[in-house]
Amino acid sequence: MKSKGLLSILTFSEKRKDILFLLEEKPCTLSDIKDYFNVSSPEISPRIKEMLSSNLIGKTDKIYKITPIGRAIITSFRPFLEMIESIENNESFWEEHYLGDIPQSMLDKLRDLKDCEVVSDSIENIYESHKTFTENISKSSYIKGISSIFIPTYPDFVVGMAEKNVPTSLILTENVFSKVRDEHSEKLQYYLESPHTELFVIDDVKIAFVVTDIFFSMSLFFTSGAYDPRDDLVGYNPSAIKWGSDLFDYYKERSRQITSI
Repeated sequence: MKSKGLLSILTFSEKRKDILFLLEEKPCTLSDIKDYFNVSSPEISPRIKEMLSSNLIGKTDKIYKITPIGRAIITSFRPFLEMIESIENNESFWEEHYLGDIPQSMLDKLRDLKDCEVVSDSIENIYESHKTFTENISKSSYIKGISSIFIPTYPDFVVGMAEKNVPTSLILTENVFSKVRDEHSEKLQYYLESPHTELFVIDDVKIAFVVTDIFFSMSLFFTSGAYDPRDDLVGYNPSAIKWGSDLFDYYKERSRQITSI
């Protein structure tokens, strides 16, 4: 019963949760707390009383501070809140797309994508989205990515990056690799012979993404099985870039390297 009481205190009141986060940063007087949240004593005092009785916070003289128990709870509670925030920030994206090819170990870390945004364009504006995408890549110091779809402009673009000696590591599905090999063999051979490039092939997976030192961008298939060409989940912060890099390593370990054709 006690654990349910603690859970309700933190989950059923946004204010109580925020008070605990505030006191985690520094001890405060009641006046400090009221000023921070811009509320009156009658609004905040009942919540503080509940937190005192649950040993989440303590009071010495007129100073409120987080207790060791409160700090232990908030340390475990924060990742849960970040996970919820990450999903709710882009709820439609996660609901509408097929996630079966993303390993559970990476889904368990979705909180790392909480600052990502879905970039959506109408069919008429896909060119502009692609332009932004290539501009971001052109500024990057390295490129890692996986593609389960074939985009006609990509062979020339990837060769261009190879010509600039930008370290590039790509994973293609069997179908995409076969198409590139059959229709762009000279460009593929040039890429393979370049000094800073890698190419791997993997069985069919329903995901496409790129990660660089600048950004992470991922597109998925709908749950119906069709590829979504309009919605990309894009992030620029270090946690999103690391998430994408870890996902790339996961697929790389399950791929075979191609050194010649």
